[in-house]
Amino acid sequence: MIYHLFEYLRSYMDFPGSGIMRYISVRAILASMTAILIALVFGKSIIRKLQKRQIGEEIRDLGLEGQLAKKGTPTMGGVIILMAIAVPILLFGDLKNTYVLLLLITTVWLGLLGFADDYIKVFRKNKEGLPGRYKILWQVILGLAVGITVCLKEDTVSTLTTIPFIKDNEFDYAWLAPGSGKVKEILQVVIYVTVIIFITTAMSNGTNLTDGMDGLAAGISAIVGATLGVLAYLSGNVIYSDYLNIMYIPDSGEIAVFMAAFTGALLGFLWYNSYPAQVFMGDTGSLALGGIMGVAAILIRKELLTPVLCGIFFVESLSVIIQRVYFKHTKKKYGTGRRIFKMAPLHHHFQKEGIPALIAMPARAIPEAKIVMRFWLISILLAILTIITLKIR
Repeated sequence: MIYHLFEYLRSYMDFPGSGIMRYISVRAILASMTAILIALVFGKSIIRKLQKRQIGEEIRDLGLEGQLAKKGTPTMGGVIILMAIAVPILLFGDLKNTYVLLLLITTVWLGLLGFADDYIKVFRKNKEGLPGRYKILWQVILGLAVGITVCLKEDTVSTLTTIPFIKDNEFDYAWLAPGSGKVKEILQVVIYVTVIIFITTAMSNGTNLTDGMDGLAAGISAIVGATLGVLAYLSGNVIYSDYLNIMYIPDSGEIAVFMAAFTGALLGFLWYNSYPAQVFMGDTGSLALGGIMGVAAILIRKELLTPVLCGIFFVESLSVIIQRVYFKHTKKKYGTGRRIFKMAPLHHHFQKEGIPALIAMPARAIPEAKIVMRFWLISILLAILTIITLKIR
């Protein structure tokens, strides 16, 4: 609103500072600062309301150190994050920008999906929450909408993306489509939209799985969000994109403003979510955060970099899949299920001891705060590696 107000006033009068809101860097800084303040100022009152309504986390006893002490900690704190993202964007974002609108829709869509899941768990006392098939369905619908919009934004179908470590690092999904003419055009869109649906769904669920320790998902998401913001700024600037020889995407610089608000909201939330947590984000936050990061990566055509940048989320999801497949296989073969990890998702593996598993290290449980910090450090290294891929070809 402030951005559009300045643009409106600028069209009628030229006053000192009238053009300041045209700078993406200025609006990104303002959005980030506003998001942090909103999370800090309103976070405390929201936590009190959650406590008053007894919206606390139900904890299953998994034998983890300090786990039962978290029982009753307010959940659904993702509301703080979503509010701290939306308000700065409404103030400083270009609401006519297609990319900003898609990210706002993603925030609301997956935020409501996560809220429904938390509501069922908390108020209906159903630990399973919303059935998985419904979650997947709504994530697929979102991915489909994003995919079609991205492909058909221009007058011609565009299925180009960035592939790391390759010279002239552009990859066209059309190369995977057989046939020619109209048939090939339709198939390339189908392939690209399918990839987008997969990325959106995988990122949303991967972040949800990672949200199992105080500050873990929020801290890693902040690192990923900041990196995506940098990539968006570079991709939306014709000079920088030409210098770095990366794909120039008109109007994508606005994504940097959104990701600045995203990162600021998470930093503010960490004030209350860091160990020992005063509030959990719940599925209200985790499903939305993953979706936002996935969609942002898609919009700047960097979705093939997500296995590197979002390596923690990727490995966490992979650990759950591997654990389940191996357990079912060994149970069928030997009559008793066996484990590769002491516990999945992976962060709990380092927190558990005394369980026989194929991977027995570490022998002793590592304190939760240390696990979180080490995962943050790994995420920072992965973010640096992702930026470096712009020049390593």
